[in-house]
Amino acid sequence: MAMLCCHSEQGEMFMLSRYPDEDDVDLIWDYNDPVPVEGLKVTLSDTTLLIELAAGDADALGGNEPLTITHSTAASDLAEVEQTLQNILKSTGTFIRI
Repeated sequence: MAMLCCHSEQGEMFMLSRYPDEDDVDLIWDYNDPVPVEGLKVTLSDTTLLIELAAGDADALGGNEPLTITHSTAASDLAEVEQTLQNILKSTGTFIRI
């Protein structure tokens, strides 16, 4: 399973996951149940993770679409985050690294 998870200072949780033998990407926002999403677009920069969903999946983020996450990931860990996102989105979504 490929999984990326983070918590906000307000206690909200964001998680993307995908099992290797499945085409579905599951999204969890703020500890709600996992929601399968399609057409996911994720943009990663050194300080920001931008999550954009297809129109039919916008409810998965509770109206927070697009979702911008400001992160403080160490530069030495960004390659692992990038690889994880590529694994999650392979053949199911779009990954952009800026």
